[in-house]
Amino acid sequence: MATITAAMVKELRDKTGAGMMDCKQALNETNGDMEAAVDWLRKKGLSKAAKKAGRVAAEGLIGVVVEGTKGAMVEVNSETDFVARNDQFQGLVKMVAQVALKTGSDVEAIKAAKVGSATVENAIADAIATIGENMSLRRAAVLSVNAGVVASYVHSAVFDGLGKIGVIVALESSGKADELASLGRQIAMHIAAANPQAIDAAGLDPQVVSREKDILADKYRQQGKPENVIEKIVESGLKTYYKEVCLLEQAFIHDSGKSVAQAIKEAEGKVGGPVKIAGFVRYALGEGIEKQESDFAAEVAAASGQKAAG
Repeated sequence: MATITAAMVKELRDKTGAGMMDCKQALNETNGDMEAAVDWLRKKGLSKAAKKAGRVAAEGLIGVVVEGTKGAMVEVNSETDFVARNDQFQGLVKMVAQVALKTGSDVEAIKAAKVGSATVENAIADAIATIGENMSLRRAAVLSVNAGVVASYVHSAVFDGLGKIGVIVALESSGKADELASLGRQIAMHIAAANPQAIDAAGLDPQVVSREKDILADKYRQQGKPENVIEKIVESGLKTYYKEVCLLEQAFIHDSGKSVAQAIKEAEGKVGGPVKIAGFVRYALGEGIEKQESDFAAEVAAASGQKAAG
């Protein structure tokens, strides 16, 4: 019996687009023969996704599910926006979000999780084969609190809990759950609109803050300002920057006359106790994915063996 290595499984997966466990089984069944394993997968219909695997999947849906003190959010990508309106795809995204709620935020663990007799990875491969587009589970996030609520908001929703921008926010409090949920939804809507980078300055990436400092300092150096003055201007500039990117310091979208921190403080009377934001996650569909720009005229010309008109 041939020894099946992780590198062999990866190579077969790259060739076929089939799931890791299916690739391992194929290699075991064919005694490590790579080409025979490819054929084995094809006969089983498990490499149907291979042709689609090279295409950029930057559309799709954000899926959100919340149950009391726990919430999960996933991004499942497809190639076209049209697929986001497909009932099967919507059902797939909902199912993946439910699995994430139980399994956690590790994408590989979610894909390996069983739903009935099949894995999530199998379910995605089946959807690719049926719908005819490349799809992928890109990322997942889970938040929970011991006491309080996890609230959510989905922008541009195509169905309950499915849309283009998703937010989950965890509020820690021993106060009234209904008032907390209402406050949490308002804050989640704010996060969707204002896109904060962290809860407060302490949560910002130190490299990002350092870069911001350097940009500000260089700007005033070029204006000929002395170093001791630059230091004060930079500190002032950072405070302005924090108001732009830190959740608690941002102007609250529901009442721009107060900060989010002030809005929370005011709400504590209704809630009946202190409220702390324990964490938040905001996903915008396709952010950071390199989308291929399509030149339709060039594609048609290439198909007909001609050059596109300039």
